[in-house]
Amino acid sequence: MSGITYVRGDATVPSVKGVKVIAHVCNDIGGWGKGFVLAVSRRWPEPEAAYRAWHRDRAANDFGLGAVQLVRVERYVQVANMIGQRGIRTGSKGVPVRYEAIDTALDRLAGHAAALGASVHMPRIGCGLAGGKWSRVEPLITERLVKRGIPVTVYDHGD
Repeated sequence: MSGITYVRGDATVPSVKGVKVIAHVCNDIGGWGKGFVLAVSRRWPEPEAAYRAWHRDRAANDFGLGAVQLVRVERYVQVANMIGQRGIRTGSKGVPVRYEAIDTALDRLAGHAAALGASVHMPRIGCGLAGGKWSRVEPLITERLVKRGIPVTVYDHGD
């Protein structure tokens, strides 16, 4: 078990062969417009459209903290919209990230990725606008994905 691979680059352009899932954290209020989702939307319109429809129809589906929505964007690429933050602002209840929701979403993602024989690619989920700490998120990824034999690459943007 090799653990997580860290690279510099764009998580929306994984340079490995095979089936790939690009995972990222979304909020639970239907907002899409800042952070990593902008990079996703620049490449593919489908994940945003699917997320907005999922949120709009939430009374009749599983939309909520810990849920995962897989959206196929290319023949061998899917985007995993994972609901892992409550709202979008830091306030009296702290930062928006919800580690337990990310943990649940990663566990669900692991089942999908294993069934697809896919590798998982992501930025440092939950640590940008959601306000989370990588020291809390990284062990969740290791526990839920790496220990199940799913290859994970984390992308740090920039030079």
